[in-house]
Amino acid sequence: MQLIPAIDLKDGHCVRLKQGDMAQSTIFGEDPAAMAQTWLNKGARRLHLVDLNGAFAGKPQNFAAIKSILKAVGDDIPVQLGGGIRDLDTIERYIDAGLAYVIIGTAAVKNPGFLKDACSAFGGHIIVGLDAKDGKVATDGWSKLTGHEVIDLAKKFEDWGVESIIYTDIGRDGMLSGINIEATVKLAQALSIPVIASGGLSNMADIEKLCAVESEGIQGVICGRAIYSGDLDFALAQTRADELGA
Repeated sequence: MQLIPAIDLKDGHCVRLKQGDMAQSTIFGEDPAAMAQTWLNKGARRLHLVDLNGAFAGKPQNFAAIKSILKAVGDDIPVQLGGGIRDLDTIERYIDAGLAYVIIGTAAVKNPGFLKDACSAFGGHIIVGLDAKDGKVATDGWSKLTGHEVIDLAKKFEDWGVESIIYTDIGRDGMLSGINIEATVKLAQALSIPVIASGGLSNMADIEKLCAVESEGIQGVICGRAIYSGDLDFALAQTRADELGA
């Protein structure tokens, strides 16, 4: 089980939001590259970046900070990024800069032709982020709830060749209220590609619960507020996950 630290970027700073609300942001660091190095030193095997400004603007807004992170971690671990990725040129630019995976969220739902083209042009590099509430997919920085069922969309995207699915329960994100294990397992069981859990990770008990269902197809979990607030010790949690997965 990979524990994947999240670095959310807003105006070049590392922040955390509550339930995707840009007005409720807490700055956790002024130097994104140093933050990335911190998690690398604590044993992270992958990093999850979010360009928050980009997600709302629909185009990259924190490219300088992202490049500084990629330079800091080098070839040591893969880095994935979401937020404002709406065209093939942007994907190419990021992959050329050293990004391992791009995460397509809103655009995958609203412009499926783009996702199909991205999978065709950049096979092995495309992850879809599905944000959901009560099994229905949300878009546009979580501000709009669609009528799409998560599992139906995920199956379609799997057929197109996406690498994996990041599943976020937006009712729990940033709230330290626990991962929605049941919904995550249900999605993983319906797919043959890996699922990465996200939203609400709060403590070691969550890690242990996820490890217990890892064999259902859950590859990892994105760690956000809990590892910044101190509710979860990242290094200890990754060690524990390794023990349970052995």
